[in-house]
Amino acid sequence: MPNETRREFLRSSCAASAAWLVSGTSSAIEPIQRNSKTPLKISIAAYSYRKYLNLQQKPKPAMDLDDFIELAAEHGFDAVEPTAYYFAKTSPEYLAHLKAKCTRLGLDISGSAVGNNFCHRDTDRLQQQVQYVKNWIEHCARLGGKTLRIFAGSVPKGDTASAAIKRCIAAIEEACDYAAKFGVILALENHGGVTSTAEQMLRIVKGVKHDFFGVNLDSGNFHSADPYAELEQIAPYAVSVQLKTEIQRAGKKKEPADLPRLIKMLRGVGYRGYVVLEYEAAEEPKEAVPRHLATLRKLIN
Repeated sequence: MPNETRREFLRSSCAASAAWLVSGTSSAIEPIQRNSKTPLKISIAAYSYRKYLNLQQKPKPAMDLDDFIELAAEHGFDAVEPTAYYFAKTSPEYLAHLKAKCTRLGLDISGSAVGNNFCHRDTDRLQQQVQYVKNWIEHCARLGGKTLRIFAGSVPKGDTASAAIKRCIAAIEEACDYAAKFGVILALENHGGVTSTAEQMLRIVKGVKHDFFGVNLDSGNFHSADPYAELEQIAPYAVSVQLKTEIQRAGKKKEPADLPRLIKMLRGVGYRGYVVLEYEAAEEPKEAVPRHLATLRKLIN
């Protein structure tokens, strides 16, 4: 789909009656075929230490990204995922510094993450969000990240899910065009809003026509009666994985995640990328994260 056509669609998509702008001759992404038996690798999301990295802390955060990287190396992770929220600056020099630090400590940067909303009805706001993701595609590429996880967003008040999803698909495709220039794959996370269920998620996944697109499977973000069954539906499209230590079924309290089942699920679809531990439970992360890492090491080896 030409860039100009996509931009025209974004400008006109506030109208609920806008035409579905996907070429019938294009093909959606297919389940990824991977045959390697290579062990999974484990990364750690900066979000796991959010209470220490929060830039709103005064006089300054208890940790910065340098501290996060050093802690990840100390614990023995294979990689880190520095989240956009915790970058005090994004100059080329600073990004190069973080990349070099990871190299010296033997860490990869598995990817990054950005908090965007591609469901805006207002054309200007939507384009601002697309540009925000494009900026982070560049940042991620400078860091050496392979994937950038993105969100879809929520249906605006007075809008319909169908119209919001159409805008979201067009915005993702435009961002993917840009990502292709940098070799970064955009990974859509199941993260509430119009991706609250596997059915909604797959509607978007199968609507996007682009090779530089895939799924970020977040094990803790489906809240149906059977989250595992929903995760199994999106797992074949995963290019990155956020593994949480808890799940929450519909109408139930949080419960420990069945980590062996999740790892078996990933192996069942041939997944061989990074498994990013994103710790969100109540226990102190500096105590809990090393223990969960040890558990994951046993499961993947």
